[in-house]
Amino acid sequence: MPAAIVFAVGLMGAAMVVRWYIKEAQRVNLDLDNVRARAGTTPVDPDALPKLKRDPDTGEYRPD
Repeated sequence: MPAAIVFAVGLMGAAMVVRWYIKEAQRVNLDLDNVRARAGTTPVDPDALPKLKRDPDTGEYRPD
């Protein structure tokens, strides 16, 4: 009988940990979604970016 009680208490404890973990994961995801929504990225015009040209001596790409 005591083994069954210990098992039941352990099962309830595990259920509480799982419930806490799910709530915490939902809270963190909600915070991340809010930060992403506030960040708001502006589109970049590809023509406005500097063009790169390969340096034949070093092999590195440098602004044209």
